[in-house]
Amino acid sequence: MSSFIELLGLFLVLMLPFLYETNHIFRYYFKFLMYYGIVSFNSIVLIPAFLTRPCDVRNLLWASTWCHRISTLIGLRWELRGKEHLAKDQACIIVANHQSSLDVLGMFDIWHVMNKCTVVAKRELFYAWPFGLAAWLAGLIFIDRVRGEKARETLNDVNRRIKQQRIKLWVFPEGTRRNTGELHPFKKGAFHMAIDQQIPILPVVFSSYGTFLNDKKKILNAGRIVITTLPPVSTEGLTKDDIDVLMDRVRTQMSDTFRLTSAEALQRYKPMMKGSTNSSSSNSNSNNSNSMAATTIPPVADVAVAAVASRSSAGSSSTSSPYGQATGYGKASMLKTL
Repeated sequence: MSSFIELLGLFLVLMLPFLYETNHIFRYYFKFLMYYGIVSFNSIVLIPAFLTRPCDVRNLLWASTWCHRISTLIGLRWELRGKEHLAKDQACIIVANHQSSLDVLGMFDIWHVMNKCTVVAKRELFYAWPFGLAAWLAGLIFIDRVRGEKARETLNDVNRRIKQQRIKLWVFPEGTRRNTGELHPFKKGAFHMAIDQQIPILPVVFSSYGTFLNDKKKILNAGRIVITTLPPVSTEGLTKDDIDVLMDRVRTQMSDTFRLTSAEALQRYKPMMKGSTNSSSSNSNSNNSNSMAATTIPPVADVAVAAVASRSSAGSSSTSSPYGQATGYGKASMLKTL
């Protein structure tokens, strides 16, 4: 019986590489299993260290040091732009778009730049132990979204502390994560907090994940993501009456940047599709090959990303902004499936 179990185990181990290379559903779940598994393991290891200075946001630097290599394991690369804004030693409210739990890996990759930074998270995550306990000991702010008054009290207490200690507070104003190729309406909480303490809003934009991630089809390939930090938006002299205008201004800036960097990501993806098409049809005439390459749709990039590219094509071809520039990346290395 033991021999049979050993043979079965050996067979399964030998099958792993085959399944990984040939089955995108297996690869999707395997990568997320690695991601969550390593984070959970690191949480267990780091909890004793966190207990030496509980609820200190500097503990998140330890966590990022242990966890940022996960991106390499699952084939993600992050490119930070506007680093000088993120590195400033100042209290601010960071507002970022929210597409997937993979956002956390991008945060791990840039935490050393932010230094003192914590995150507002939904209370349910606290009960996802061991991660939840480690996150609480690392200074994450958990709020009960159902009990609005309690959540406001928590955020008011946090707000005073971040200004005194020059802490950056990371908020996802969209609330729920959605990978649809566009930014969704913002909630007002982050903007209330910024105006209350007269501290700046710092917009951070993750380019679209549409070229490598499709949760419905269970696809997670290798990918490159641009994280853009825009210049801080001052709230000095603003009152509650200015919240709607401030929120619209920030969201417009972030949407424009999202379209540009997402279109750039799509352009980076196209050379790979063109190259694979040309190599597979080397005996065909060049016109047919080029036509096929131009009409080939990336298997992961959905309609939303294509729409993003078409909406921004006119602006991205002529922009000179260092944060949303779509030109100059034609020679970027092709994305490889891990």
